[in-house]
Amino acid sequence: MEFESNCSLIKNAANSAAWSAKLPQGLDLEVSCHPITMRHIANLIIAMERLKGGKGVTMGTEFKDKDLLNFLLESAVEEHIVLELESAPPASRKAAVFSSTSQYEYSVTDSENKSWVLMKEAMELHSMMLQGGSSYHKVHLNLSTYVTPVPIETEARPVALGIKGSNLYLSCSTSGGRPTLHLEEVVDKEQLKSISQQSDMVRFLFYRRTTGVDISTLESARFRNWFISTAMQQDNTKTVDMCQKAAPSRLTTFTIQRHN
Repeated sequence: MEFESNCSLIKNAANSAAWSAKLPQGLDLEVSCHPITMRHIANLIIAMERLKGGKGVTMGTEFKDKDLLNFLLESAVEEHIVLELESAPPASRKAAVFSSTSQYEYSVTDSENKSWVLMKEAMELHSMMLQGGSSYHKVHLNLSTYVTPVPIETEARPVALGIKGSNLYLSCSTSGGRPTLHLEEVVDKEQLKSISQQSDMVRFLFYRRTTGVDISTLESARFRNWFISTAMQQDNTKTVDMCQKAAPSRLTTFTIQRHN
């Protein structure tokens, strides 16, 4: 059997003969300067196994390809490379877009039959009982309904609430560390026709959830579980504001009726 190396450690036949004398009968060792191949390395390993009396190695001057294959399979180390695919960061995902589909005029009263009244100087909405000739103070809303390609809510519809006869819209943003209701003037109403869920314009959207006949709640799309509310009759607070649904002394259900 012939073994090759790229360095000539044994420079003459005499040294080769000295090494050959130490090998079992039938084996010979020759060192040359030819390039090393994987087969040559395998030959060397099998020869070493023979010297050690390894099991499973055919003794003799030649070995078969089957012996080489079996030895390599037994010596192989199996490695599993697992490629972890990181989920795309939220910023790279396409955000939902709310698109306006229709707008109609509505009136609003709370469960105590109080109406919304615009206090323009304070830029606030107040809830109060209106009788007789004072009903003209009652606020009417231009309610715009929105849809998304994939519905985010199955039991509620996103809406924008504008004050009829003005450029004022209801919005919800933080003030004093909590969500509060605001009136904002929107001169360019085109920007309300399409609103990205991740944009700041989502403050103008509310989820209208209707139960029964025209009985609805209005939940902030930006601050979930915060609802437009009015104070109970015995409470001196008249400002229409945001509250959490379980808040005592606040009313969160409204009769919202469409005007033909």
